[in-house]
Amino acid sequence: MSDLPILVQQYLSNHHLSHHVLSTPTFELPVTVEVTLLEDESGRVQLFSSSNCLLEKSRLKAVTGRDLKAVSLVEQQKLKHKLGLSNFPALDGLLPYETWIDKSVFLSDPIYIRAGNEEKLISLEDVKKLYLSERVKEVDLCRRIPVTEIEYHLGVEQDQNEIHSAIRNLTSLRIKKRIEETLDIPPLSETAEAIIRLRVDPDADVNKLAGIVERDPPLAAQVVSWASSSYYAAPGSIRSVQDAIIRVLGYDLVMNLALGLSLGKILNLPKNEAEGCSPYWKQAVYMAATVIKLKDLIPPALRPGFGLIYLSGLLHNFGYLVLAHSFPPHFDQVIQHMELNPHLNPMHIERYILGISREQIAATLLKSWNLPEEVCVGIRYLQEPDYSGVYSDYAHLNYLALRLLRKYRLLSGPDEQIDTSIFKNLYMDAEGIPAVMEAIVASQADLDAISQSLSGPV
Repeated sequence: MSDLPILVQQYLSNHHLSHHVLSTPTFELPVTVEVTLLEDESGRVQLFSSSNCLLEKSRLKAVTGRDLKAVSLVEQQKLKHKLGLSNFPALDGLLPYETWIDKSVFLSDPIYIRAGNEEKLISLEDVKKLYLSERVKEVDLCRRIPVTEIEYHLGVEQDQNEIHSAIRNLTSLRIKKRIEETLDIPPLSETAEAIIRLRVDPDADVNKLAGIVERDPPLAAQVVSWASSSYYAAPGSIRSVQDAIIRVLGYDLVMNLALGLSLGKILNLPKNEAEGCSPYWKQAVYMAATVIKLKDLIPPALRPGFGLIYLSGLLHNFGYLVLAHSFPPHFDQVIQHMELNPHLNPMHIERYILGISREQIAATLLKSWNLPEEVCVGIRYLQEPDYSGVYSDYAHLNYLALRLLRKYRLLSGPDEQIDTSIFKNLYMDAEGIPAVMEAIVASQADLDAISQSLSGPV
């Protein structure tokens, strides 16, 4: 009991609830009862629902007759601080709001709830009796996500058909042959095209790469700034792109860094984002830094290419920009549902609203631009730990890095279980992961400074 917040201890004792306290699993996270705080002009409601279910915005209004929205994160944080909690346990009467219990909760056995702190879960033996109290209103608002919808079943080659199908269903655009035309994407910059050509140039060298980057002054400034950052702790000052390549970053990293920055600047950052969502460039920088460190836990002979895994991490969220650019009204719906369902992987929400995910659309578009297959696969399958095709290690490193960054609260997003088969697939020693993540945590200030420098135009 002493491991629980005082408020939760008192609640359990006063209600004579038989329970077990367990530490939050490092990797395997069970289905939990999530608390969603909603409000409108009539007041606030707390909704208990299963963590593997989606709260539907349209159904919420149709069933309740109320235009409820998620309570702001700022208000939620104030309430948590006041109560001495880091999360909201699904206990009726703990918060001074009307309680609704979704029928999805009763489909799970056993039932686990958040314990009010980050480290613990509670298993309640007689929680169903508590939830069947006269004070609790049973509702049917959430949609269970079947396993068949969670698992990807299409490859990069087949995704274009699904993307076109989504466009037909969602827009009046005429379907064209090329995916970038269909999505009305701006053309590649001269810099991006030149770097893509350089990748296959047998005579490529430092001078050619430096020349391409230097012809794009804002990009050159960012590459020099990146190399000069305290994260790399380079001795002396970095005065040129050649300095950055030769003395600090290396040819491979600068090529892929420049390409990732150029592609990321093709589209504008969304003006409307989910509250509390980590900025695009912060996600890109943290992912690139983390996959590189995780790669070192793989035996040297089995490690994927340094530059391409870095580029795959840097571009892992590129599809988010494409969705915002190409499907603005439906992107707004995605954002609304992300705020209502912060416990869910955004992939499920995107496929529910759009019929496609950001990973599918990014991989298809990047493939049409002739980016390396390793990068396309690494992005396309980053949500699927069971993928066993060629270049699966790129996808598995992205999968692991994203979930670890969320678990360590370095990036926003749900705290999802990590499929432990990923370590076997990567031939990775999982015991080294805490040290890797501690190094990323210690580098937060440096990584934040790099990501903030990328928010301006290139």
